[in-house]
Amino acid sequence: MPSKFLGKGLNDLNKEMGVIPDISVLTGGERVVIKQIPIFQINPNPNQPRRTFTQTELEDLTKSIKEKGVLVPIIIRPVQNKNYLYEIVAGERRWRASQLAGLSEIPAVVKTLNDKNAMEIALIENVQRENLNPIEEGDGYKNLIDNGYSLEDISKLIGKSDSYIKNLIRITTLPDTVKDLVKNGKISASHARTIAVSENPELLAREILSKNLSVADTQKIANQTNRAKASKKHISTHLDDSFLSKTEQKLSSVLQTVVKIKEKRGGSGEIIIKYPNRVKMDKLIEFITKK
Repeated sequence: MPSKFLGKGLNDLNKEMGVIPDISVLTGGERVVIKQIPIFQINPNPNQPRRTFTQTELEDLTKSIKEKGVLVPIIIRPVQNKNYLYEIVAGERRWRASQLAGLSEIPAVVKTLNDKNAMEIALIENVQRENLNPIEEGDGYKNLIDNGYSLEDISKLIGKSDSYIKNLIRITTLPDTVKDLVKNGKISASHARTIAVSENPELLAREILSKNLSVADTQKIANQTNRAKASKKHISTHLDDSFLSKTEQKLSSVLQTVVKIKEKRGGSGEIIIKYPNRVKMDKLIEFITKK
């Protein structure tokens, strides 16, 4: 309700005053300033989870914006070393529709965020609004994992189970032809998850369409086919080798002994600290446990 009232207020102010002032509101203990930012100063986020913007959706939103204005401000962050330029964190669809509606400015909350924080907010905003298709959502989770997040981290972040996240990441490994079918709603995410473990998911996808197979029927057929080698390896959540090597070197330098990091599937792993003798072991324990 506050956001709806705010958008309507901005519209009314625009008609009455011609120039819209900044509006400051309190959210919890934080003061958030909503500014009118020229649209040409804002750029889309290259890591935006949502990649698909259908013409129908944009047309509907454009019509709404023409009639009522932008009811919910977008979230943007300053672009480093480029004064007066901003990058969208959340709200690219509203930004696109505002351009189509002929607006020169758009209400925005300007936040200073690092790349990880921006990625989190972009994903949460899209997931909560249910704007992402399953492939985009899975790509968003995979992007977080590639940037050092564990499944447990993502689960806490978005309030979804580990299995839900793993299943969506799994379908991002499907061939592009099958992913397009999921994006377009021709086969469901449940169907896609079922055939993702198959050696030939494209063949099964065609069979789903031609025979109008249920998920249960698809599962039976998939169980009778060869499993893809990639599926047996589970989800790839490996950290970059150079990152692991640098981290091992850093820990080894601090502890003055050999340290090895071993990753396991699902984001878990082991940090192995080696010692040559009991004396060194005692010193390591004292160093690690000292207050």
